[in-house]
Amino acid sequence: MKIIPVEQNSLEWLTARAGIPTASEFDRLLTPKFEIRTGEMPKTYLAQKVAEAWLRGPLPGYQTLDMEFGKILEEEAIPWYEFAFSETIQRVGLVTTDDGRIGCSPDGLIGEDGGIEIKCPEPHTHVNYLLAGEVPPQYLTQVHGSMFVTGRPWWKFVSYRRRFPPLVKLVERDDKIQATIKEALFGFLEKFDAAMKRMESMNGGSRPETSPAINQPKPEELCDVMP
Repeated sequence: MKIIPVEQNSLEWLTARAGIPTASEFDRLLTPKFEIRTGEMPKTYLAQKVAEAWLRGPLPGYQTLDMEFGKILEEEAIPWYEFAFSETIQRVGLVTTDDGRIGCSPDGLIGEDGGIEIKCPEPHTHVNYLLAGEVPPQYLTQVHGSMFVTGRPWWKFVSYRRRFPPLVKLVERDDKIQATIKEALFGFLEKFDAAMKRMESMNGGSRPETSPAINQPKPEELCDVMP
């Protein structure tokens, strides 16, 4: 596991994660039941990651980060959790596997063994999560994927909304799920490498050597991606 010291949702963070599959996007490769996806979704994701790697940076055309989410996360949710559970959350930017080819951007690491993913949804969505009493299916690949990247044995999922009870669920590492994630990601990387070689062949043998200033979209074209 390697920690890349960049601020989440910054241009540096977007650039650092460009071209590598990250846990928040593992749902493009796996269903919530941890079946490997086929069809157009993984193909489109492959094209996205190849394009990012080709340009050595993020692509334009994202949506703007919900600023309220970031404010609640920073000012309320993390301090609340640390006080309620007497645990310190280590804020990190981007975490990758040792080879740097797969990443995640958790809301924090806890001690030597755990991590945390915090969502601050709209009130009605938060109530839905509370009534269901479990990790929302759409976040399972992100939670288990973060454990895959970091090698840690447990993760906390938190749904937080002011004036409502919180939802806090402990998720433990599952070897069968980890094996499926590994299969999906290694298969993806194999296709990614083949696609990059094909692109380079079509371009005369290498990627274009353009300056970062040319590669980078304008600030107003960028988007901050919710972790």
